[in-house]
Amino acid sequence: MVDSFEAFVTARTPALVRYEFVLSGDRHDAADLAQEALARLGARWARVSAKGDPEAYVRTTMARLHISWWRRRRREHPTGSVPERGYEDEGIARADGDAGLWRAVRALPTRQRVVLVLRYYESMSDEEIARRLGITRGTVRSQAARGLDKLRADTGVRTQEPVTRR
Repeated sequence: MVDSFEAFVTARTPALVRYEFVLSGDRHDAADLAQEALARLGARWARVSAKGDPEAYVRTTMARLHISWWRRRRREHPTGSVPERGYEDEGIARADGDAGLWRAVRALPTRQRVVLVLRYYESMSDEEIARRLGITRGTVRSQAARGLDKLRADTGVRTQEPVTRR
């Protein structure tokens, strides 16, 4: 257990930014959303750390912030973009290497993307994902299946046929 908020932030920020990058697909948004989640954690540090799992709290906050951010962004109409360099991380740079896959992941509906990130990046079970997102296990499974089907179609990746059990 990490004793201080500062130690937690120092130790976990790079991994949290990578986690948010997988959700958002944009390194600048990832850094912003991770910072917002850590600020919220800082305001509640005594209570959250006393319960023993600040990592789960901040990751849940990040997933919820991402969904809220996505909803707001759908309503925006940007007029242009200004290129800028921001937070750099080795893990993000490696993830940028497979641009086609990340484009396909970013094109997924938010809930499908979040479910797939939690399942494959965070190695969470369907029950854990359902609890974290406040949805049913069946919804988790259907969103994961739809997301994977869309990724396969969009990227042209062929997977092995499922094994049928007798």
